[in-house]
Amino acid sequence: MKHFNSFIEKLTARLQEPLPGKVAHEKMASESRLKLKMPSPNERTRESAVLILFYPSDNQIFLPLILRPEYDGVHGGQMAFPGGRAEKEDENLIRTAMREAQEEIGVRLTDVKILGELTKLYIPPSNFYVQPVVGYLTHKPEFYPDPREVDKVVEIPLAEITDPNIISRKMLNVRGVEIYAPFYNIQNHTVWGATAMMISELLTILETSK
Repeated sequence: MKHFNSFIEKLTARLQEPLPGKVAHEKMASESRLKLKMPSPNERTRESAVLILFYPSDNQIFLPLILRPEYDGVHGGQMAFPGGRAEKEDENLIRTAMREAQEEIGVRLTDVKILGELTKLYIPPSNFYVQPVVGYLTHKPEFYPDPREVDKVVEIPLAEITDPNIISRKMLNVRGVEIYAPFYNIQNHTVWGATAMMISELLTILETSK
């Protein structure tokens, strides 16, 4: 627990400093995103948020990702952080991230402590502008995934995502379109796109908070 507390203290301090943002995002961006002129947020863009949630377990630090069910949508079958679109009753995007995490994986809002935020990221295919929110729990939670939105919860040791050997590149078929992109191979799951870009910024921050 002492190790976890030290980790949280350092991360909290680092999140108060300037964020690496676009530079970190581009390390895990697809070739098409880097080469083509990407659209910008517009009047139809929907605000959303995800929760990056750390917790201690067995003398390690973990964070959960979710596997989305297969469905006929932009993000069907993909790995992601729990989260979703903002609702009118959400007073801010931190509330959005926490509410969505509670709905999708059963994390109790009263247990989550917020550390800060990463850089907002625009996702053109879904026209979402996503705010990553960073929080933590002081204990390992019980997960209760909503089967309509979550195929399964994948618990990731921090030591695993900080291993540079999990980064690779390949051609991905996304709804009939071939996309060459970098990805994280996490427990035999391909984590790419916006989630990989958020992880890249998170890892850059962690590297500079030691």
